[in-house]
Amino acid sequence: MCTVILLHRPGHAWPVLIAANRDEMLGRPWDAPGPWWPDRPGVVGGRDRGGGGTWMAANRAGVVATVLNRPGSLGPAPGKRSRGELPLLALAADSAAAAASAITALPAAEWRPFNMVLADQRGGIFLRGEGHGHPVAELLPSGISMVTAHDPNDLDSPRTARHLPRFRAAPPPMPEQGDWTGWAALLADDSLAASRADALRVPPADGFGTVCASLLAIDAKGGLRWEFAAGPAGLAPFRPVALQAAPA
Repeated sequence: MCTVILLHRPGHAWPVLIAANRDEMLGRPWDAPGPWWPDRPGVVGGRDRGGGGTWMAANRAGVVATVLNRPGSLGPAPGKRSRGELPLLALAADSAAAAASAITALPAAEWRPFNMVLADQRGGIFLRGEGHGHPVAELLPSGISMVTAHDPNDLDSPRTARHLPRFRAAPPPMPEQGDWTGWAALLADDSLAASRADALRVPPADGFGTVCASLLAIDAKGGLRWEFAAGPAGLAPFRPVALQAAPA
């Protein structure tokens, strides 16, 4: 179960901020964000070496696309396409709205159940694919939203119930100053209130845990900054991702 937190504040110089932890099987090989797809110029993202896709990527237009599992759907399945290709399909679009339209036109049965979060400077969009029909999209509201394997802000998710109020109470990051202190500390929280299901940084056990983290900011013109930790937050440093500029 991964986690994506999105703050939408219309009218701000940095209207969209995103924090994310990726939880995965520890032995599944991956690469830090880069331009891994020559057939998709301008797309930068983390690469899953097995499936060839990504859990999070961005394009030159400032669109960010992420994919998460739904409950009980960890890992690949015979006859199903890799969910890691979904962000790449979305990033053929130059806006989050156009990306959502492209994904909702797809037959959801070709993939195991998934959640997606798409974002640009206009805000965030949540998509739910339940393995039948077509994926469904909904706009994320202003303020902070949290997406796990469950729907946005679903308090039936122990992680959301515990940590959503903490993000809402924390001072917002200041990307113009490179200050992500509060959110980075929350992403690094591996304390357990009841079980591993409510830890934001999942401690490694049974070959599974949090493997990396991201902090992203989108400015009012669609400019993007991305800080990536190539390991669990608090254990690995956040470093800037080299993003590809749009052609002049």
